[in-house]
Amino acid sequence: MHSFTEENYLKAIYKLMENDGPEVSTNAIAAHMNTRAATVTDMIKKLSAKKLVHYTPYQGVSLSTTGKKAALSIIRKHRLWEFFLVEKLGFRWDEVHDMAEQMEHIQSPELVERLDEYLGFPKHDPHGDPIPDAKGRLPETEAALLLSAQKGKKYKMSGVIDHHVLFLKHLDEIGLKPGCIIYVDQITSYDLSLQIRINGGKPLFISHQIARNILITSSR
Repeated sequence: MHSFTEENYLKAIYKLMENDGPEVSTNAIAAHMNTRAATVTDMIKKLSAKKLVHYTPYQGVSLSTTGKKAALSIIRKHRLWEFFLVEKLGFRWDEVHDMAEQMEHIQSPELVERLDEYLGFPKHDPHGDPIPDAKGRLPETEAALLLSAQKGKKYKMSGVIDHHVLFLKHLDEIGLKPGCIIYVDQITSYDLSLQIRINGGKPLFISHQIARNILITSSR
């Protein structure tokens, strides 16, 4: 069993490794955790002593096999609870992150498996992020950025990269949600903004910044 703080570090390192490569710096972890580099170094030494991470001073940190398994277990719980809060309790997708942050630390494998079964074994959370299964395996995905879309084609929105509350609220305001169909009518060469239609509705312009944070898959 790991402490809440240890679990938060393991999850943070996993996410940084996803984005930055097989090894991450203590400074990157400190920025992600909003804490001091010295505090990170102390925790990394503790995690290394428990064989949860591989750590070489001045080079970087990576998760061990055991550490990765633990991180995926935490992420699994977090995303299942987010799904539960949105689909069963009616919370908005911009409301559930902090609640799931608390619930992800519940230490009951039986509860997690019953929750998964109760929810129908969902593959993705409300933001489109893949939910690891009980063995830590992630469902396959072919998602790409809306920024890479081609004019005249349609796509299915599969998720978001930016999980900040203001961004999610903005998407709600314009009607962009995972599962909707996006028709790409125009791409402006000047600023790479897009004119789209959501589910065949009225034309709408979205910025380059929005498009680079929307995940899509092909829609047949």
